[in-house]
Amino acid sequence: MDEKRSATRHRVLKAAIMTFGGGGISCVVRNVSDAGAALDVASPLGIPDEFDLLVEADGSRRHCRVVWRTERRIGVSFSPVA
Repeated sequence: MDEKRSATRHRVLKAAIMTFGGGGISCVVRNVSDAGAALDVASPLGIPDEFDLLVEADGSRRHCRVVWRTERRIGVSFSPVA
């Protein structure tokens, strides 16, 4: 199967928080690239199509747009804040 991603992803295991609307939901970053990431979540319900991702280990913050969702994982692309 051909790789469709524009950037190579690297496997990681980092705690993070998806922040939106004055609140946040904990998640785990499973892989990441310059263009996006895959996030493990307890449930994708209630997660908006756009949010900020705060990675606790390094304090980095990225604006994300959801590209796909499964029962326990979401894929996001990084984008500038609108």
